[in-house]
Amino acid sequence: VSTEFYELHRRDVLTKYSKLKIGRLAGAKESQAADPNGISDVPFAEIPAFQGQSSAYFKDNHRRLLQDVRTFVKKELEPIAEAADLAGDYSDRELQGKLGMAGLMVARMGPGPWIEQAKELGIHIPGDVQPEEFDYFHEMLVHQEISRLGRPGFIDSLGAGWLISAPAVYNFASEEVRQRVGPQLLRGEKWSALAISEPFAGSDVAGVRCTAQKTPDGKFYIVSGIKKWITEGMYADYFVTAVRTGGAGAKGISMLLIERGEGMDTKQIKTTYSTCCGTALVILNNCKVPVSNLMGKEGDGFKQIMYNFNHERWLIVQSLIGQGRQAVQDTFMWAKQRKIFGKALIDQPVIRNKLANASASLESIQAYNEAVTFDMCTAQGGTHNPRMGGSIALLKYQTTRSSWNIADDCVQIFGGRGITRTGMGAKVEGFKNFVKYAAVYGGSEEIMADLAIKQAMRNYPVAARL
Repeated sequence: VSTEFYELHRRDVLTKYSKLKIGRLAGAKESQAADPNGISDVPFAEIPAFQGQSSAYFKDNHRRLLQDVRTFVKKELEPIAEAADLAGDYSDRELQGKLGMAGLMVARMGPGPWIEQAKELGIHIPGDVQPEEFDYFHEMLVHQEISRLGRPGFIDSLGAGWLISAPAVYNFASEEVRQRVGPQLLRGEKWSALAISEPFAGSDVAGVRCTAQKTPDGKFYIVSGIKKWITEGMYADYFVTAVRTGGAGAKGISMLLIERGEGMDTKQIKTTYSTCCGTALVILNNCKVPVSNLMGKEGDGFKQIMYNFNHERWLIVQSLIGQGRQAVQDTFMWAKQRKIFGKALIDQPVIRNKLANASASLESIQAYNEAVTFDMCTAQGGTHNPRMGGSIALLKYQTTRSSWNIADDCVQIFGGRGITRTGMGAKVEGFKNFVKYAAVYGGSEEIMADLAIKQAMRNYPVAARL
């Protein structure tokens, strides 16, 4: 009976429904259940450093943080993930507050003065990591652990838009705006989104058409235009918005912090994955914005957008790898417990070959990821070092390309369950869908590849010959 049960259901079904009674045959040995918050021994289920591999990057405080975040995810997020993802429910203020006070928002901003401020605000730093210890490897673990929920729409509803907009408030907004808005964002009392893309301006950021014109008294901007595919736009309170304050091209772009209110309307855009992440069409019609909400100076917008991109692209990589690792873990477990043609799937050589392909791809991009992340930790300026643009772009390109292979192998092993939004293969199905998203947003694969090679060629030695 147990064998047949695990061919049809995930283990969490046993705890999900209280009416179920778990029996045991007389004389049967009691098996010790694995700690759901512990480190898994399933092959490739964890970053190699947590399964025995020596690492120069991960220390005891990284392990503490990992287990702290895993406990929160299992208790607060896993029980609601499937229902919210399928129903398209937005994250509510209560959940946003929990994420904020548990430190799962500020920890995904990476190292910076906001960690110290969060601690002063009474926000818990996962693993009780001290602000001076916190590095990009800690941030990596938080991103990957949350992404292991395996439902990309729900995952993005937990701060995908916040994470690429809140740092801009701290980096570019006036001191008054930082002091007023920053704590609200860190505590999860308010939410933010990044509004750059438009119907006519995607990867071509310099093509932004949304306009911001000053009123005659010079106290306000009147903003008009359309923003499209704005993640978390349906429920954001603040929008970090690219606007045109000057002439054509990059030098005419500025950034404004626009608060939801009169002159703004948001409409849901239905995409491949769940609507719970609130992907929005944002319509600005004579929206009145105080001049004090200008971020930096007029004409600084394009540079500010570029400044933000490296970290955004790096965090997309973390989300992909986290979902990919969960997909590989689920696929190993499925291959071990699924019986077909009289034996377990994993006893078939073709299945072991696919598992090897998926695992090799996963660990290759994680190793590459760790090398780039170490560079971020040690390079002056971190992700904002001019040299990092090409490195992170190439990492994102390689991660999205490799993830296609991982998703393909996992889906093939799961069969029909790998293309079903519920049940045994749900997280594999979610990962398969997210791969294409990651290949497009934050800069398409083609743009990433071109950027990486262009930057590499800047230092091409003049005298180099075959």
